[in-house]
Amino acid sequence: MPRKKKSSTPTGQRPLRVGEEIRHALSHILTYEMDRLDDPDLYGKSVTVTEVRVSADLRSATAFVVPLGATVEGYEAAPLIKALNRAAGYFRGLLAREVRLQFSPTIRFKLDESFDEASRIQSLLHDPAVARDLERDDDAGDGDETEDTDEPQDADEPQDTDEPQDKD
Repeated sequence: MPRKKKSSTPTGQRPLRVGEEIRHALSHILTYEMDRLDDPDLYGKSVTVTEVRVSADLRSATAFVVPLGATVEGYEAAPLIKALNRAAGYFRGLLAREVRLQFSPTIRFKLDESFDEASRIQSLLHDPAVARDLERDDDAGDGDETEDTDEPQDADEPQDTDEPQDKD
């Protein structure tokens, strides 16, 4: 009987918990070990680890990082990411000492652009043209909405209909 293909998506809570544990450990390592590295691209840099995604088999991890105190748009982060990926083996060894796993995962570093995307969307929502469109939608929506009530209507009261009513 052929074996089932394993899904590439994480199953259950374990990869999420391991990813969070690795994120905490990497944050600690990057805070206290950066000054011990001989790489001039990493010396004196502060990096925030925002998320770590771990594969389903816990063998590889992608760490999303942001340079601390700098926005991604105004800061050239490519040399920092390259330097972190060059030192990934060293970080993997330190990570193996801090997180108890059967295998220490291979780490890749990527720039986290989610904060810039969120600020871009926020600025779009505060754009005067969008605000004007939203106001127009609100004004048009006020006349169309009817209030639903659970109270039964009296038979003596005329009901609101779109058809004209005959007056006797």
